[in-house]
Amino acid sequence: MTKEAGAPGSVKALSGVRVLDMTHVQSGPSATQLLGWLGADVVKVEAPTGDITRGQLRDLPDVDSLYFTMLNCNKRSITLNTKTPRGKELLTELIRRSDVMVENFGPGAVDRMGFTWERIREINPRLVYASIKGFGEGPYTNFKAYEVVAQAMGGSMATTGFEDGPPLATGAQIGDSGTGVHAVAGILAALYQRETTGRGQRVQVAMQHAVLNLCRVKLRDQQRLAHGPLAEYPNEDFGDEVPRSGNASGGGQPGWAVKCAPGGPNDYVYVIVQPVGWQPVTELIGRPELATDPEWSTPQARLPKLGKMFQLIEEWSSTLPKWQVLERLNAHNIPCGPILSTKEIIEDASLAANGMVVEVEHPERGRFTTVGSPLKLSDSPVDMVTSPLLGEHNAEVYIGELSLGEEELSLMKTNGVI
Repeated sequence: MTKEAGAPGSVKALSGVRVLDMTHVQSGPSATQLLGWLGADVVKVEAPTGDITRGQLRDLPDVDSLYFTMLNCNKRSITLNTKTPRGKELLTELIRRSDVMVENFGPGAVDRMGFTWERIREINPRLVYASIKGFGEGPYTNFKAYEVVAQAMGGSMATTGFEDGPPLATGAQIGDSGTGVHAVAGILAALYQRETTGRGQRVQVAMQHAVLNLCRVKLRDQQRLAHGPLAEYPNEDFGDEVPRSGNASGGGQPGWAVKCAPGGPNDYVYVIVQPVGWQPVTELIGRPELATDPEWSTPQARLPKLGKMFQLIEEWSSTLPKWQVLERLNAHNIPCGPILSTKEIIEDASLAANGMVVEVEHPERGRFTTVGSPLKLSDSPVDMVTSPLLGEHNAEVYIGELSLGEEELSLMKTNGVI
């Protein structure tokens, strides 16, 4: 890992860091894309057939899918059949030249290739080797992990939805991309520690564990249940586990999504009622007398009837479009936010201005829209680079960096090595 001097932005935060990206689908690629956004040289190693998501959920025939392109910007792509003897030799050399290796194969898959952690440390003692798996050691280790399986087993689904309905998955990819963010934190910490020790280390993150970390407030509430019902929840009955509580905020200040006109599926505003906000809320909804009514004037008085409170607010909000509701609530510093649909988000000018909704030019599909980096570093701005075509950088890496000849490269393709 090298550091170079230069003007802010000319050298990225992770310039000089080589990442060997042996990941596929979402959890791993989301992690390595973040590293690429931060300036690392991410070399994506794909089987000759390519990452399976190149062909999944295609909207255009014979063109890399949006599933792939939106998770693999700022990377280079090489193909390699690691089951062949020559493929293993080349992978060994790639490991030797890398700072970080990331994989999210099934448990034991990389070991069976002949690349155990012990062997990897022999090849490159400075390598940070990160693995993303579904589960930690124990009875679940060999379970197949997918996004919603991780949500199911990490505490999210049991606590998402309404009391009288089934457990629900969240639209946020907390199992896959959420785990990817956790993996990046571990990788960066290991790189930082390497500056002191000179050694690489193993980084392991499980999807179930990452989801659980994101659900910690529900474990907080599980323990609070031992001392009685949870007053800030809208539920009437409590058993011995945290119930699904609809759109309740789950925090110290009660909140709910209230309907707005004209009543479409996303015509809602989420409103939080703080103690200081109650008086202006009562004026907005045309019930100013509730500000001083002992039955309503204090948070303690309102807690037992949160459903009725938000019903009163909704009787007012349902007569106005959500943007008018938002404007009037914000005028009184009442915490709130409109429910933004995916269409509204992709067309949001402020998100585009902040580099969070970005248009990228792809050599085969043309322009596509993707999510930009949420990490904003003053000296390391992100330059969004389109996702690579399959094997696009074979010659660049194998000839230009590993010093193979053009004839050998051609022969390896014929023999199914790349």
